[in-house]
Amino acid sequence: AEVGARTPRPRPRRSRQARIEHFSAAGLEHPAPHSLSHLLNTQRQHTQTATMADRGGAAPAGGARGGFGGDRGRGGDRGRGRGRGRGRRGAKSEEKEWQPVTKLGRLVKAGKIKSMEEIYLHSLPIKEYQIVDFFLPKLKDEVMKIKPVQKQTRAGQRTRFKAIVVIGDSEGHIGLGIKTSKEVATAIRAAIIIAKLSVVPIRRGYWGSNLGDPHSIPVKESGKCGSVTVRLIPAPRGTGLVASPAVKRLLQLAGVNDIYTASSGSTKTLENTLKATFTAITNTYGFLTPNLWKETKLTRSPLEEYSDVLRDGKRY
Repeated sequence: AEVGARTPRPRPRRSRQARIEHFSAAGLEHPAPHSLSHLLNTQRQHTQTATMADRGGAAPAGGARGGFGGDRGRGGDRGRGRGRGRGRRGAKSEEKEWQPVTKLGRLVKAGKIKSMEEIYLHSLPIKEYQIVDFFLPKLKDEVMKIKPVQKQTRAGQRTRFKAIVVIGDSEGHIGLGIKTSKEVATAIRAAIIIAKLSVVPIRRGYWGSNLGDPHSIPVKESGKCGSVTVRLIPAPRGTGLVASPAVKRLLQLAGVNDIYTASSGSTKTLENTLKATFTAITNTYGFLTPNLWKETKLTRSPLEEYSDVLRDGKRY
């Protein structure tokens, strides 16, 4: 041997009693001395148990995340934490291009329908909210109320959240959406979509002088929901919105500047009050004033006029 080199010391062999104490401390059964394969299997089981315990233990003092798979970040060693997760996160940030699925949506995207008034004129049902976004980009939504509702089941009370949303562009279009869901965010998103699908035009008019832009409604109208009755009365220019806060906000989004209101019933029930107001404001096109008595020439529906475009398939 070279001078100064250390000779490796032989590792002391554990006695049988020491091995029994080692396996007892680990909670494992000591194998028989003659079963070498059993000893190897038991040692492998002990190693796996220790590794799982180390990975699934409490979070260390440095603030690292506890739980299984902590050594590879989110997803652990399941084999899907890197590829699938990154692609899914990237897809969220990019807005998907609208692919219409209805005939009306295909005509809108093809540029055959120019405005919402063509849709309203022929009473075509709107089944895709993207159509409303396409024609009315100035729409603003406001959450009027979020309240919990409960249902009694065998397992107890099931609580969900109801969202009431009003949407409008302050230029003669208004919509109301109500949706219930287990989560508040889901209820609000669904209520906004329902409100967009229910957007209707309102007729604005004058009271007194007819100079300038329309500022009020042309006739008195009323709406009812439950025990609540709301009556809308035209007002002179400069009056403002004489209404409760919730009704005032709905009328602002509809584009009305001057109006009187009168309500009766259980008006503290905000949902019924908004429904009654929405019914009243949408009835403005149901009353034919003398200036609307003239005969109008009937035109073909866009679905009939552009049937050849629809027949060709989904090509834009």
